[in-house]
Amino acid sequence: MMGFGNQSDFLLIYKLNTNLLSMRKLLLCSISLLSLNLFSQEHFSGINISKRSGLLNASVNPAELTNMSRKFDINVFNMSVNVSNNKVTFSDLVGGEDLEKKIFTGSEPTSMRLDVLIQGPSFAMQYKKWAFAISSAANIKANAIDVDVNFGNAVTNSFFGNAQINSGYNQRMNGASWGEINLTAARTIFESDMHKFSGGLTLKMLFPGSYMNMGVDKLTGRVYYDPVSEDVYLTDATANVNFSYSGSLAGNYEDTSNYSKLFAGGLNGIGTDIGFNYQLKEKVEESTDAGSRTYDEYKLNVGASIRNMGSMTFKDDNNESINYRLNIPTTNPLNMEEFDQAKSVKEIEAILMSKGYLTKQTSNGDFKVKFPAVINLYADYKIYNKWYVSAYTQQKLTDDSGNDFTTIQNVLTLTPRFAGKNYELYLPLSSNEVSGFTTGFGFRLGGFFLGSGSIITAALDNSKQADIYMGFRFGI
Repeated sequence: MMGFGNQSDFLLIYKLNTNLLSMRKLLLCSISLLSLNLFSQEHFSGINISKRSGLLNASVNPAELTNMSRKFDINVFNMSVNVSNNKVTFSDLVGGEDLEKKIFTGSEPTSMRLDVLIQGPSFAMQYKKWAFAISSAANIKANAIDVDVNFGNAVTNSFFGNAQINSGYNQRMNGASWGEINLTAARTIFESDMHKFSGGLTLKMLFPGSYMNMGVDKLTGRVYYDPVSEDVYLTDATANVNFSYSGSLAGNYEDTSNYSKLFAGGLNGIGTDIGFNYQLKEKVEESTDAGSRTYDEYKLNVGASIRNMGSMTFKDDNNESINYRLNIPTTNPLNMEEFDQAKSVKEIEAILMSKGYLTKQTSNGDFKVKFPAVINLYADYKIYNKWYVSAYTQQKLTDDSGNDFTTIQNVLTLTPRFAGKNYELYLPLSSNEVSGFTTGFGFRLGGFFLGSGSIITAALDNSKQADIYMGFRFGI
């Protein structure tokens, strides 16, 4: 869609996250996305607090549902795809840099993230002081989180030499897919000629699809290249290791047919969003063919919400979540080539078990995966006539580095906007946790919108993030 590639492009990136030795391929897939000039950091950056309030705004703050300009709002299809990393820029890609070395340079751990959100058919309506909505969504996340640069270099074919590893954090390869059916209710609590205050709540019914996590916490050890065998070894190593898998990611990850089964796990989780909204209103006079009319519009729109409170339970015949103690002695080093033919998390786990490197600590069948709760704060101010400026932040309330968490990023965005009733042009300027500063562009024409949060920094060869989003909705 929009030049981004077909479904297999997403599935390839998603499955590559399930193999510790796929770091180089994962990087190259991520960079291939960068080469398409599709860039951003949070979903629907710049349009998510649009002047045209409705279902899209309610995904950030359910209280926004009371601000719909029409009685009914219908979402047909919205899609947002984000790819980010903290090491490689667009200029590195076009400049012929050795990307394999670049991604593991410096001392800061390497992180790469893919986040796909698809909002399907959804419906909202207003009734007196109330507003209600039912919406659907599908989510895919695939991440390499805090990978030690020495370890990352060791598992690529370009490593030569000897390096010590002493990481005090949890290195993770993590993937998850799930579906949602969301019920939202919002109410105007107080309204006068000048002020309006609303509250809202969203109940999320969660349908787990598949999940995989490989966590290597506090890894210490030594990696070295053997010039005789031309292999790379890990030795004198200890760590706490977690292997969790469910659904399609427990088996052969080359079987791409299972990746689209986002609702396959049935209803096995509940989440909630809660939010409040305040508007400072003003009277606006508009000239028409029939004369003039006066209507209400906001001078200032402010909102706060807490989102992603909840968890989902993965239940499947192939479910497993096991914590191990890893111990690789100097007398029996691990040859990294052992993993070359591994096609599943189970195979990687079996290889380590067969070598006697793992000691089981705890194990579970069905397991819960938590969402990292976030707080969203924003303000949209009308400067003059059709000129607006908004500030938006998304901040985690919990640490998502644990093995039983999906991931989310901290974000801060400032967006100048030129907005009329049926159109908007906007320029989001953002800073996020993984890829830093980006600038993009987007527009809305009626119910159709298309944008990117960092296409401008991409044009300047300076972006570490890739995204595109688009959608169509209409009001009645």
